Amino acid sequence: MILYEHPFNERIRTYLRLEHLFLRLAELVKRESPVDHHHALATIFEIMDVGARADLKTDVLKDIEKQKHVLNGYRGNPVISERVLDDITAELEACFSSMNELSGKVGQSLTENDWLMSIRSRVGIPGGTCEFDLPAYHAWQHLSVNVRQHDLQRWVSPLVPLAESLNLLLRLVRDSGAPQKVIAPAGQYQQMLPQGRTFQLLRLRLRSGVAVIPEISCNRLMVSVRFMSHDNDGRQQASNEETVFDLTLCT
Repeated sequence: MILYEHPFNERIRTYLRLEHLFLRLAELVKRESPVDHHHALATIFEIMDVGARADLKTDVLKDIEKQKHVLNGYRGNPVISERVLDDITAELEACFSSMNELSGKVGQSLTENDWLMSIRSRVGIPGGTCEFDLPAYHAWQHLSVNVRQHDLQRWVSPLVPLAESLNLLLRLVRDSGAPQKVIAPAGQYQQMLPQGRTFQLLRLRLRSGVAVIPEISCNRLMVSVRFMSHDNDGRQQASNEETVFDLTLCT
């Protein structure tokens, strides 16, 4: 199955972008090639850029508090495990504490490292990190794998509280929805949303091998999905084929 996710609001959009970057970073750090570690550093800088929003930390803390309030509403329900509630609440409290202890914006402490900032200022320039531009960085890339990985872990550590908090919040959002199998006749699907409910994330699963790509749009009133296919020249065109897929709306 191929999973597509689409946010209903800008806050979840930012969370998904950061999650994407953190997953890439985790994969790159454990590799050994200097090229992979170069891209790991570039990903750290991307996380800092996305996380530069002044209200990101506030949004995360508010969402953690909101999830704790929602979970506490399940207390006393005989079909809900108190032990599971306690475990998740403890995770939320740990994330709240670690996020609350961060000072400034995401990666603020890294901006005090002049060597890292010299790389950051040139990493967006095509070929800007060549050895004649950044000889100290060129030398670092020739250090042993263990030294480079240790440095990367040290630079990643200030970002860990955000990564863990987003991972937990998005997991709870995703778990809030139940998938339903729907059909898009002639490659198009629309669904009106119930009034009074606020959705945060749409999840769409397609069977692997289905040669269509979903174009998704959604707002507080309606969800619309149009399936596209590629012609022989690689251009996208609207599909007229009936398409079956799983749709999940998460609150």
